[in-house]
Amino acid sequence: MADVRPFAALRPNAPLAPRICAPPYDVMSEAEARTRAARDELSFVHVSRPEVNFPAEAHPREDERHAAARTALARLIREGALRRDETPAFYCYRQEMAGHRQTGIVALASCADYVNGVILKHELTRVEKETDRMRHIEAVNAQTGPVFLFHEGSAALAEITRRVTGETPDLDFTAEDGVRHTTWRVGDADLNRQIRAAFAATPRLYVADGHHRSAAAVRVWEQRGRAPAAAGFLAVIFPAAELQILPYHRVLRDLNGHTPETVIERLGKTCEALPAGGAAPERRGEFGFYLEGRWRRFRFRPDSAASAAPADQLDVARLQHCVLEPLFGIENPRTSRRIDFVGGIRGIPALEAMVDSGAQACAFALHPTGIEELKEVADGGDIMPPKSTWFEPKLRDAVFCHLLE
Repeated sequence: MADVRPFAALRPNAPLAPRICAPPYDVMSEAEARTRAARDELSFVHVSRPEVNFPAEAHPREDERHAAARTALARLIREGALRRDETPAFYCYRQEMAGHRQTGIVALASCADYVNGVILKHELTRVEKETDRMRHIEAVNAQTGPVFLFHEGSAALAEITRRVTGETPDLDFTAEDGVRHTTWRVGDADLNRQIRAAFAATPRLYVADGHHRSAAAVRVWEQRGRAPAAAGFLAVIFPAAELQILPYHRVLRDLNGHTPETVIERLGKTCEALPAGGAAPERRGEFGFYLEGRWRRFRFRPDSAASAAPADQLDVARLQHCVLEPLFGIENPRTSRRIDFVGGIRGIPALEAMVDSGAQACAFALHPTGIEELKEVADGGDIMPPKSTWFEPKLRDAVFCHLLE
C-alpha cells in the first residue's frame, strides 16, 4: 500500500507566482529558458535551468551550473519570493486548460515504494539524465520539480478534494500558455490524517511523467544512507479518470532511399488503406501519414504486433514494428537521428509545417495511448516504447518545492 506523507512546502509569494513559476525544465529549449531568464530575474528558470545564469558562449562546467542553481534558489528565498510553510501538510493542486480540469494531491511519495514496486513505472530512464537531476537535487538540497503520479481512483480522496477546493485558494493564476493553476493547503489535521489513510488503502501508484525526477530522488536517498529526510520525493497525485493524454507523433527526415510512390505502395501492403478523411486518426489502431502535402489514413492489420505483450500492442509499438523499422530502417528510435517526436500539444499543423518546409520528409499522426493501456503495461512490469504518452497540462515548476533537511 502507498506510503504518502505531508510536508512543509516551499511556495511562491502569491502575487509573484505568475513571474516565478515556469514550465518544467525538460520541456523548454535553452533559447526559451534564456528568454524567460532575461525577461524576469524572479523566473524559476534561474534555478531549474541554471545555464541561463551564464553567457551563452560560456559553457560552464556541471558543478558551476548546479552551484548557480543553489545561489539562485537561496536568493529567491532570501528576498521572500519563495516562502516555506511552518508545518507539514498535504495540498490540492488544480489545473484547468481549454475546458479540461484535473485536481491532484501534493505530497511526498515514498522512495521505498518506488524501489519495492508500489510505485510503478513505464519508461526507461537515461543514466546521464538521472545523474544530472541527482546532482541538481544535491546542489540545491531540494526537489524543485514534482513527479506526476496517478492512482486508480478513491471515493474518500475525491470527497476530501471536493471539501478542500471549496475553500478560498492560496494561489490562483493563469500562466501565459492559458493554463490556470490553483492551490489549497489542507490545514485541517483530521483531513490530513484521512488523506494519508486513503493512500494507505491504495495498492499502487503510477508514474505518468517525471521518471528521471523520481529516479534521481531515489538515488539521492540511497547516497544519503536512506536518511529519513530524503525518503520522500515531491509528487502531485491525480485520479486516473481526470487525466488527459495527447498523442506523440513521429516525423522522419528521409524516406530511406524510397520514392514517395514506393512508400505509399509498401504502406498499402503492410497496412489497410482507409478512405480519405481528416489527418488525426479516429480510433486506436489507425494512423495518419503525411507526404508531399497530402494526408492518407491507414489501419494496422491484426498481425502487426511483435507479440501479445501489452507494450507490443500499443500503436506506437506497432508502427515501429511493421512500418518504421522494415520500411524506413529506423532500428532503434531511442538513438536514431533520422526520427523526431512531436508532442500532441503542438497539433497536426506542426507536422504539416515541418514536412512542407522540407525540414522533414514525412509525418505520422497517431492516436493517443490510453490510460488503461499505460496501466496494463506498468502492471505487467513492462516498458513502453519511447515517446508513447504526452500528458497535458504539465505541472508548473516552483508552485511547490521540497527542501531536504
